[in-house]
Amino acid sequence: VQLQASGGGLVQAGGSLRLSCATSGRTFNRYVMGWFRQAPGKEREFVAAISWSGVITYYSDSVKGRFTISRDNAKNTEYLQMDSLKPEDTAVYYCAVAQFITKAVTADQFDYWGQGTQVTVSS
Repeated sequence: VQLQASGGGLVQAGGSLRLSCATSGRTFNRYVMGWFRQAPGKEREFVAAISWSGVITYYSDSVKGRFTISRDNAKNTEYLQMDSLKPEDTAVYYCAVAQFITKAVTADQFDYWGQGTQVTVSS
């Protein structure tokens, strides 16, 4: 399974970005997709996750109400709409896939990872 994240960039505080993550290769049905981020000098942290159906979503407290995760299974793609961005959202954002599980919110639950895309929010 390969994951390709895109959509990162430089934006001013209060702005928006939309990240995408396309999967390819062999996948299993009903996998959870998620986003994590890692800022310089900090550990990788959970951002959001979405169930196979797209009905159930999970968010970290730091992004709840500002970020929206979604997925299009026909395109094997997940998205992260990021609004009201803050300088503290600056990080490398990683997409990930968790198989054989219905809920995944920690890094060790995810099986495959994308290469990361840089998001920089200026003040």
